[in-house]
Amino acid sequence: MALTPSSPDSRRRVVVTGMGALTPLGLTVDEFWDGLVQGRSGIGPMTLCDPADFPSRIAGEVKGFDPHRYIERKDARRMARFSQLAVAAAVEAIAQAHLTIGSHNAERIGVLLGNGNGGFPTVEAEARALYLDGPGRVNPLLMLLELPNMAACQVSLAFGLKGYNSTIITACAAATQAIGEATEVIRQGKADAVLAGGTEAGISRLGVAGFSGLKALSTRNDEPERASRPFDAERDGFVPAEGAAILVLEGLEHARGRGAPILAEVAGYGASSDAYHLVAPDPTGAGAARAIRAALADAGLPPEAIAYVNAHGTSTPLNDTSETLAIKKAFGEHAHRLAISSTKSMVGHTLGASGALEAVACVRTLRDGIIHPTTNYEHPDPECDLDYVPNRARRASVAAALSNSFGFGGQNACLVFRRWEGS
Repeated sequence: MALTPSSPDSRRRVVVTGMGALTPLGLTVDEFWDGLVQGRSGIGPMTLCDPADFPSRIAGEVKGFDPHRYIERKDARRMARFSQLAVAAAVEAIAQAHLTIGSHNAERIGVLLGNGNGGFPTVEAEARALYLDGPGRVNPLLMLLELPNMAACQVSLAFGLKGYNSTIITACAAATQAIGEATEVIRQGKADAVLAGGTEAGISRLGVAGFSGLKALSTRNDEPERASRPFDAERDGFVPAEGAAILVLEGLEHARGRGAPILAEVAGYGASSDAYHLVAPDPTGAGAARAIRAALADAGLPPEAIAYVNAHGTSTPLNDTSETLAIKKAFGEHAHRLAISSTKSMVGHTLGASGALEAVACVRTLRDGIIHPTTNYEHPDPECDLDYVPNRARRASVAAALSNSFGFGGQNACLVFRRWEGS
């Protein structure tokens, strides 16, 4: 099927020219992607906090991260870990995009990031200092470290980016919505390029306690690599994780004008609200289906044009069933011809950053012709009866892919990516 640009014809097309990622599978996009294709897990025992008295003691942590490889020491001290990860991801993304930033273009380059928790571990540590030692022991930079918008601020400072700047805080949909909103900013002519994505580094005793109280986490502590099992009948919750990914988005003519490498096109974006429950997704999948349909309509593509779906796929009983229903509602009979996989099966749930990591996976799928698997899929669930690309990567020519993100509060966001054909 021929894929045509979305309407209206006058709308600026938006392309991806660079990507950066730090994940539980590695500190670069290539390491991340290689791990996904190999079906390797980045999940292990939790080390960023002491989880000894928690029912869940495993996590997807970014291992071997040294912020000083990317950031001057004095600047790194003024950043919480989630901001450090964002700046590091931006370093790789800008380098791949061959983007030179200076007085001639800084005011036309923006930053739009998604985040769920901000500097949550910093808040916990400074609250402990307050109650144990008094207000004089609280870090005077606390507010500048923990605010969720500080990652976008620090990326702007690091590279002198003076254009459009914002932060999306819609839980697990945040990074996907940030990429979608950045696409709109470029379409509207408010920027020529935007660094868009998400970052999260919230693994802490307080955070784990909160999710444990909701009974949202997997308790397969003895087999961490097998704990995240989206769509599997024996799934028992998600695995908390951290990471960051940033995409350089540009208007097509701007990218062409500077001879930038074009990796893929952001063709469509849709968002919706379940208006159903604070935590649980709409069990009918209706809200998520609306976001999928909106993204397809924005891309000007029929459902049959999509060959691959990168699922939200959290490994929780409610999400995976409702997402399966949403895909069926949005795609009809074509749902059974889709290849679907969950990146979270190998890295865990990076919350506000997850949509950015999954966007990177979609772009690599389009470029490399490989669909990464959903690992740990061992026991089919009759309520999850689609093709989840179980356990082994699959070669496939994919011209258009959908990425789903559905957050707490029923906030849904979806993106459509198209393979770049040079047209």
